[in-house]
Amino acid sequence: MLINWDTIDTVLLDMDGTLLDRHFDDHFWLEHVPKRYATKNAITVETAKELLYGLFRSQERTLNWTDLDYWSERLGLDIPLLKEEVDHLIAVHPGVIEFLLFLRHQGKAIWLVTNAHSKTLALKMRKTRLGPYFTGIVSAHEVGLPKEDKAFWQKLQEKITYEPARTLLGEDSETNLGTAELYGIRHLIYMSRYSSTIVPTPSPRFPSIHSFTELIPVL
Repeated sequence: MLINWDTIDTVLLDMDGTLLDRHFDDHFWLEHVPKRYATKNAITVETAKELLYGLFRSQERTLNWTDLDYWSERLGLDIPLLKEEVDHLIAVHPGVIEFLLFLRHQGKAIWLVTNAHSKTLALKMRKTRLGPYFTGIVSAHEVGLPKEDKAFWQKLQEKITYEPARTLLGEDSETNLGTAELYGIRHLIYMSRYSSTIVPTPSPRFPSIHSFTELIPVL
């Protein structure tokens, strides 16, 4: 994909599904948590899934969706501890390191901008060691709004300085790309290979890539 990098000063990147394989998160919430919840409450895993999936859906597009403390209290489970039980599944997508190195060489401001809770961020940065590649990291919990809310992108400017017309956003969420587009962020990239377990499907709305290496110019 051809991008004129001279027109971009700032790169905003999502974490789960965009830079990191979402297989970890999907397995954790859809399989591991129901299994532990079933054991704790002496019910079948199938019953736990039916109950929990409904609870999870009720908090979509809110900060509770990624708030580990909220789910620990709601479910009566130590969610951060349970994440460590399967942290071997945390993985960086192929091509991400090369892309981050390219951006650094180009002198771009690189911000990790995620809905993830601080405890999730700490675990994943410790496992992947991606932290030093970024100019900085901002969680939606610091901003006070999820990225699904258009007002998030304006409030983000209270944390970092960026010009929407000269900013690129990489996301695996079409919803979040849509709210960013409404705010005026010009360069929008959809990561179609958000999980190593799925067949990538390009977005009908946004330019799509399977790997960030597609954005590195061939010299």
